[in-house]
Amino acid sequence: MIKKLMHKYALSEQGAKDMVKACLFCTLTNICLMMPSGVLYMLIKDATYRESGVRRTALAEKLRKLPLSYFGKKNIADLTTHIMGDCASIETASSHWIPELIGAIISTSLVGISMFIFFDWRMALSSFWVIPVAFLIVISCSDAEKRAVRKNSAVKMDMADSIQECLESIRDLRANNAQGKYMEGLEKKIRKVEKMALFTELKMAVYVNSAAIILKLGIGTTALVGGALYADGSISILTFFMFLMMVSRLYDPMQITLQNFAAIIATGVQCERLDEVLSHEIQTGSDKLTHNGYDISFDHVGFQYSDDTAVLKDVSFTAKQGEVTALIGPSGGGKTTISRLAARFWDPTEGKITLGGTDISGIDPETLLQNYSIVFQDVTLFNNSVMENIRIGKAGASDEEVKEAARLANCEEFVSLLPEGYNTRIGENGSELSGGERQRISIARAFLKDAPIILLDEATASLDAENETKIQEALSRLIKNKTVLIIAHRMRTIANADHIVVLKDGIVAEEGKPSDLMNREESIYRNMTNQQMLSQNWKMN
Repeated sequence: MIKKLMHKYALSEQGAKDMVKACLFCTLTNICLMMPSGVLYMLIKDATYRESGVRRTALAEKLRKLPLSYFGKKNIADLTTHIMGDCASIETASSHWIPELIGAIISTSLVGISMFIFFDWRMALSSFWVIPVAFLIVISCSDAEKRAVRKNSAVKMDMADSIQECLESIRDLRANNAQGKYMEGLEKKIRKVEKMALFTELKMAVYVNSAAIILKLGIGTTALVGGALYADGSISILTFFMFLMMVSRLYDPMQITLQNFAAIIATGVQCERLDEVLSHEIQTGSDKLTHNGYDISFDHVGFQYSDDTAVLKDVSFTAKQGEVTALIGPSGGGKTTISRLAARFWDPTEGKITLGGTDISGIDPETLLQNYSIVFQDVTLFNNSVMENIRIGKAGASDEEVKEAARLANCEEFVSLLPEGYNTRIGENGSELSGGERQRISIARAFLKDAPIILLDEATASLDAENETKIQEALSRLIKNKTVLIIAHRMRTIANADHIVVLKDGIVAEEGKPSDLMNREESIYRNMTNQQMLSQNWKMN
């Protein structure tokens, strides 16, 4: 082959060898440069998407095990972004940017090593010196880029929160003619997102384009060094032109590679956000609960939030099995906190809480909650049928069991009026039902679960008299022979309670039977009862 080239093109032996080398390495360059977007992507995409599925599942499992207090600190938009947005960004990086970057590094390294070994090292150096310099420029911007991305994410989250708040409170905004002013504030946040997005892109572009300009300098240095070496007779004209052709093919794909590299650096912010969830401490404990009865005891319990604000201080009392223990007191006294601690939504910072003599901090939360039925003031329902909304109380319950629980909770009255009865879909968060009807579904869940411990948190606070009476009838059937901890502001709701615990400023101000507390002259319970009796007799003049 060498002799044929020498004869046909009147080349020297060295010139013919250079031509063969040039053809071989141009072919190698073309093949290598196609690898990032072709072969390498096909090889890695299946593994990438499998890993993405594992990542989402692991995140969901982690969220399931986090203490419920964690969700009180996070808004829905932020958590949704973790699961959907952050995972999607990492998936795109894993399936597109990283394979292309790795492929580009491998292909460029192969071409560069070959040029250094088989051709002139001076020409190779003049062609490839710009690549590490360009990468160093992009790397140098990593901290600034991450700061910009964090700010961008923050303003996006602020905008998403405002949009969600607007949709949830649109009736109140219209009722108070405040939608115009609110929309002005929302528009400012949207404009801020636009400006921050432009600023972030501009910041990235400054570094990436600077690196791209450095790459272009490689063409000039290749031409200058090659021209000098050719004039000196150190290289052949074919070698000279081969290097010029090689750099013209190499630098354009490298610009895309630099953009991918910058995008990968920015993805580090999403990785940090996910790591914040995945590394969060979870509540652990035994999956077996050994206890003697269902008395709930607070033993010198103290609790404070992460901002060091003390909510409870040295709280001690016992909610006995078969009795109704009522928590009352001024707002902010710590009543709701106590109910959350009793169910291990949070762990106390001081003291201990026991169930039947067993410290609940050593029990797995899911195992512990099997013994609790909780009826909140704010009921959460799902856009599903009445039947399925009640069945949440007991997985796998039969239709007959669900209907019996509904009957005990006085649900039959309104369910019979629905178009499809128990199979009627009730809309998002039960939007097709009244407040009393939604509350009765919540109580039906508790009947269906039939747990030995009942927590009632202001279950009738926002209801009219008729609905309150019906729900109290249902509750009286629900709480028989169980450990009941009830939070209430209406004194008539807890008139028949067995034990009253009055909380004020995070401490137990007084406790005892309702009759005993009413007989005390300086009793908070007595004063609250008298004040409510006076308010009931109030009328507009």
